[in-house]
Amino acid sequence: MAGDVDAIFERLKRLAAEAGLPDVEESTSYGNPALKVGGRSFVAVKNAETIVISISLDDKDHLLEMVPDVYFQTDHYVGWPHLPVRAAVIGDEELRLRLIGAWLFRAPKKLAAGFKDQARS
Repeated sequence: MAGDVDAIFERLKRLAAEAGLPDVEESTSYGNPALKVGGRSFVAVKNAETIVISISLDDKDHLLEMVPDVYFQTDHYVGWPHLPVRAAVIGDEELRLRLIGAWLFRAPKKLAAGFKDQARS
């Protein structure tokens, strides 16, 4: 099982690098492997089946409604800007987009603005 968690974390690191996300730090969040920006976790591996991303509550509700086979919620996450994701079901392209969104949600405003400006050019 630890191997699965490690493999998922490696996948997250690879996709974050491919997305060109700056200032990503490898860390932990509540004892779980996590990626942070500005000292704030934007994605973590909860267990061998679940990734948890940071997300606005509006976006969270939208994804839960639109893609319930990939995104789900437990009582623990109700009302919080975090969304569990089924790691085995989400494709790399979708996960890369969610990582960018989570990074933008948690990054310091100046860093996020610079990333958006770079992406536009």
